[in-house]
Amino acid sequence: MVKKFLSGNEAFAYGVCLAKPHVISAYPITPQTTVVEKLSEMVECGMLKSEFVHVESEHSALTCAIGASSVGARAFTATSSQGLLYMAEGLTYASGGRFPIVMMNANRSTALPWNIYGDQRDSLSLLDHGWIQAYAEDAQEALDLALMGFYIAEHKDVLTPYMANLDGFTLTHTYETVEVPEAEDADRFLPPFVTDNKMDVDNPKNLGFTAGPDTNTEFKYLEHQGILNVRAVVKECEDKFYEIFKRRYTGLTENYRTEDADYVIVTLGTIAGLCRDVVDELREKGVKAGLIRIRYVRPFPDAELTDALKNVKALAVLEKDISFGNEGTVYTNVNSALLKAELGVKTSNYIAGLGGRNIEKEQIEAIFDDLKNGVTGIKFVGLKEE
Repeated sequence: MVKKFLSGNEAFAYGVCLAKPHVISAYPITPQTTVVEKLSEMVECGMLKSEFVHVESEHSALTCAIGASSVGARAFTATSSQGLLYMAEGLTYASGGRFPIVMMNANRSTALPWNIYGDQRDSLSLLDHGWIQAYAEDAQEALDLALMGFYIAEHKDVLTPYMANLDGFTLTHTYETVEVPEAEDADRFLPPFVTDNKMDVDNPKNLGFTAGPDTNTEFKYLEHQGILNVRAVVKECEDKFYEIFKRRYTGLTENYRTEDADYVIVTLGTIAGLCRDVVDELREKGVKAGLIRIRYVRPFPDAELTDALKNVKALAVLEKDISFGNEGTVYTNVNSALLKAELGVKTSNYIAGLGGRNIEKEQIEAIFDDLKNGVTGIKFVGLKEE
């Protein structure tokens, strides 16, 4: 294990390098660019033996990865924001074809107005396209998700593409000390990619075919089951990861001081760190505050959330997203989980950080004040009044 001072993008690139993909398809877009730049340097210097394909668009980047995966190659690509939206057509081809591509998405605001800063509308708007979606908090987790992403996506019970999301600039371009595993340990953790779901001249089969009304539902059911199987595979993956690398992850969610909490914030990504600090300060003042960080939004952690929230008085979902005309997408999913579990918890939704606007410590404290005072509804945090 070697310690390096890396940005989130660089850390993810080291994780991909350790996974040894056969093909990397790359098209630059801010703030994703430096991850594929770093990988290109690794290929150029011989550190990574991989076919690096510089394509002409984000759509082509995913199409190239699909082609590589369809012949049994381990494939990686990366994108952000409008680039991810440009890929949208290909996302369903990859998921429906059961091609276990790993893609890093640098979360960034979507146009219009034009903006290069970070929120999570790009990935959350595409939750229904059949990809596993994970959200990293820091650079170490970014590196580890790169390795674990291939393990999970390529598992025979899953065979589903994997999108690892890193908050744009807040994580992609900030630096911290990261432990980089040795290649030998990474090889012990991640087995070579072996699949029957590929084009093979010795065992010919039809891939990417049409399925009409008589069989389409069955294919979609299997696709759905593949993502549901992720829950068990994540546990298997993280147990093996801990055995080799001695870093423990906690499945689809990470709970912080929720065991006896009355008031809980549910969130995802880098803002969890500041929320954790606020929880600690409120605990010192006698407030039973807690935090749940959602690590995987697909599959959605219904059981994990409802188990942790069954005794709370009120919760708030804090997210960098809005489904226009309704509410935050994460809030919708959380409420669905609570309803199915018949938990009558008071909930509220806080939309924050759109277009990269900073979320202040005082604003998080105010959310907990609202929870204590029984405030519910949907609020835009820090909204400027004209």
